[in-house]
Amino acid sequence: MYKECTAVSLLSSFLLGLIQGLSEFLPISSSGHLSIAQNLLGLSAVGTEHVFFDVLLHLGTLAAVFVAYWRDIVEMFFEFFRAVGDLAHRRSTVHTPPARRLLLMVIVGTLPLFVILPFKDAIESLYYNTVFIGCALIFTGVLLFFSDRVRRGRKTEKTATMRDTLLVGVAQAIATCPGISRSGSTICAGTFVGFDRKFAVRYSFLMSIPAVIGANLLSIVDAAKAGIDFSQMPVYLVGVVTAAVSGYFSIRLIRMVADRGRFGWFAVYCWAVGAVTLILTAVR
Repeated sequence: MYKECTAVSLLSSFLLGLIQGLSEFLPISSSGHLSIAQNLLGLSAVGTEHVFFDVLLHLGTLAAVFVAYWRDIVEMFFEFFRAVGDLAHRRSTVHTPPARRLLLMVIVGTLPLFVILPFKDAIESLYYNTVFIGCALIFTGVLLFFSDRVRRGRKTEKTATMRDTLLVGVAQAIATCPGISRSGSTICAGTFVGFDRKFAVRYSFLMSIPAVIGANLLSIVDAAKAGIDFSQMPVYLVGVVTAAVSGYFSIRLIRMVADRGRFGWFAVYCWAVGAVTLILTAVR
């Protein structure tokens, strides 16, 4: 039986989309906030079958990345075919174009994600463990706190090493655990290995593209098994559009914050939310 789209479900979808858009790019963990909203606050737009809705929310924030960094994405797209052409014709270049190095960095940074594939189900089960979520948020706050205190780096795609890239990729793999911010951990890892702060943000968001696409391809099978209620499409669309718009403005905000090197307020926020999560879990 199809469910009706009520004002309550539309409002819940809007709020979940807003949470996803803000927390996906701000270093405060979108998965952690969605878990808190759904598991502790009872906020749900589509009942208990949230898998498909979560996939759509991530696609909404992915759209925000494409809008914010479309120039970089277009350059890397064409550079990919130029690289293939050079390999096919055995041409060598004295200086690797920056767009090609950036593309290679995105590929290398994505590799550690394959290591955690065997643990996918165990990691996803942590979504319902609000004690873990609270502790993970506190850990994210610690990373942000120390990232403000490291010396400003100058590395960009022109000077960063593949070792630097791989370390940032490891941080992204660890951040698949809900409650650990993907953007926060990768930006912090970038600053720790000496990336220029603006570049650390830019690389973090560009590196999210294959990660989000890959995760959604894996999740879409689970979503199909859980069931897709097509009568809820208006509810889904509200969440997706909200996630995309709020995500775009979040990207603009984090660019300004990173340039000033002021992640301290986000650290305090993560500590506070983590502590409140642990308290709410204990008194349930």
